[in-house]
Amino acid sequence: MQLPQKKDEYYTYEDYASWDTDIRYELIDGVPYAMVSPSRTHQRILRELSLQFGNFLKGKKCELFIAPFDVRLNFDTLDDTVVQPDLLIVCDKSKNDEKGVNGAPELVVEIVSPSSIRIDLILKYNKYMQAGVREYWVIRPEERTVQVFILKDGNYISKYYSDADKLKVHILEDCEIDLSEIFSD
Repeated sequence: MQLPQKKDEYYTYEDYASWDTDIRYELIDGVPYAMVSPSRTHQRILRELSLQFGNFLKGKKCELFIAPFDVRLNFDTLDDTVVQPDLLIVCDKSKNDEKGVNGAPELVVEIVSPSSIRIDLILKYNKYMQAGVREYWVIRPEERTVQVFILKDGNYISKYYSDADKLKVHILEDCEIDLSEIFSD
């Protein structure tokens, strides 16, 4: 299905699920956003991050997913927001179905590109906070930094980390991510 070019069109998950297209979209407040193909650097960071999280989570109750994997943030109300974070961790398995996650994951990671920074740092930031995502990471490959947002009393508190740091994962006791390995070339 070709998406209409009308800017005032509103879509829900039902519409989103019916689109037969090679282009990947996210749906935020009923508005579709086309996703760009990830760069090689993006894929390297995602691969290393997946390895570190995956190794830590073996035999534990939380589960790791990587994009493309639908997250329906408001599935129980308007069902007009479907995102595909680069990486996510879900500890409440009742949220999972075969197509994705219904509700807020415990941790979400977005690896930003120049074309996605507005969506990731404004639109998704607000949607993740409203949905109750407890930990949200924004990775900036060009700067070799990670900004971590921790949900506290309904708002995010942030902290920056550089490529030389070891990042303690707030939602996972004893889990530490070595950022020098994430950003290694």
